[in-house]
Amino acid sequence: EVAPPKAMEVRVKILYTSLCHTDVYFWEAKGQTPVFPRIFGHEAGGVVESVGEGVTGLAPGDHVLPIFTGECGECAHCKSQESNMCDLLRINTDRGVMIGDGQSRFSINGKPIYHFLGTSTFSEYTVIHVGCLAKINPSAPLDKVCVVSCGISTGYGATVNVARPPKGSTVAVFGLGAVGLAAAEGARASGASRIIGVDLNPSRFEGAKKFGVNEFVNPADHKKPVQEVLAEMTNGGVDRSIECTGNINA
Repeated sequence: EVAPPKAMEVRVKILYTSLCHTDVYFWEAKGQTPVFPRIFGHEAGGVVESVGEGVTGLAPGDHVLPIFTGECGECAHCKSQESNMCDLLRINTDRGVMIGDGQSRFSINGKPIYHFLGTSTFSEYTVIHVGCLAKINPSAPLDKVCVVSCGISTGYGATVNVARPPKGSTVAVFGLGAVGLAAAEGARASGASRIIGVDLNPSRFEGAKKFGVNEFVNPADHKKPVQEVLAEMTNGGVDRSIECTGNINA
């Protein structure tokens, strides 16, 4: 059962959700302080089914994306241009309940099933704090934009907001999965002229061209360390390097 939303909460009908490696990581109980039973999932697209008291920016029928690092809009972090680590709604992998009353909205036979990242999108319906939802254009295809709520925003945002490659710069992107492709797109949008994709899987190279990658390096094709290969290609090194593999051996 999924209880109705309480104050500042929204109940969402999830129409599409994708699987992120973070979900697998915590499902395997490799994360901090495992909480079970819980409903995973945080990359999704859905439609508002009902809203709780105090919710003014959303209404039933609105199309939304869940956001695991939300914004209260009032704290110093939310008002800053340098951080999005909201005091109230920043990512918390340990909390399995709603912020408002410390209770779960999920249950089976009266026993609670816990939340994950404040989103829990592997459920037909879920309850989310209003600050952890982004209203989107209803014409956007939910089956595609669902990945924007994590993988795409991670790679693109890290490039545009943190790496900030100058126009005409050279950028190396390590790993050409969803996050890496989003990082490459961010580099292209920033005006980078050379975007070098680094990946052990050559089948990814052709598709990466659509996201602005114009040169490729497969470390398996070289006897020397890949950083030396890149240094030789770029007369000393790239201007920005973005690691998107999540692997310390990359």
